[in-house]
Amino acid sequence: MSVSRETEARLQAFQQLALKWTARINLFSAQSTEDFWQRHIVDSCQLYPLAPEAATRWLDIGSGGGVPAIVLACILAELRPAARMTMIESDQRKAVFLRAALRELDLPGSVLVQRIETASPQAAQVLTARALAPLGDLLHFALRHLAPDGVALFPKGRNSSTEIAEARRSWRFDLTETASYTDSDARILRIERIARA
Repeated sequence: MSVSRETEARLQAFQQLALKWTARINLFSAQSTEDFWQRHIVDSCQLYPLAPEAATRWLDIGSGGGVPAIVLACILAELRPAARMTMIESDQRKAVFLRAALRELDLPGSVLVQRIETASPQAAQVLTARALAPLGDLLHFALRHLAPDGVALFPKGRNSSTEIAEARRSWRFDLTETASYTDSDARILRIERIARA
């Protein structure tokens, strides 16, 4: 997707901030910082078009270094100014980084320094998580934190079909798969109407 110069500037500022903090608290691996823009910024941007157009309550769980949460918040600030990104991150040092990113980039959002399974249900319209847990565990978190008509967006790698098959043993859900344009082996899982099997 194309973004405005203002949003691109915000995304570049986030990249610089993330790289600066990574030297101090290891937010990202050294290998993944070599092509940070493609591996983290562009990879996160591709989630945005898959979300419902009217969604304003966004939640990212296990937010870590801020992808996709901060990247999506940069896009939302321009295209959906009424939207707000909430992040759940139990690591205090990473939460400090996430709050600094929100402040320095002037983004609407908040950080809950809690465990995902004990945080109050968030009734999110969109829930995201990247490189956090197997799909079955993500569905457990999504059931707690999604609104009944909410949508979960989960980027997954080459083992996505195995994870889907395993999750379907315990869960019912509607699934739409989209090919990733940053990794030919990866898929983005758009999941709705989650229920225990």
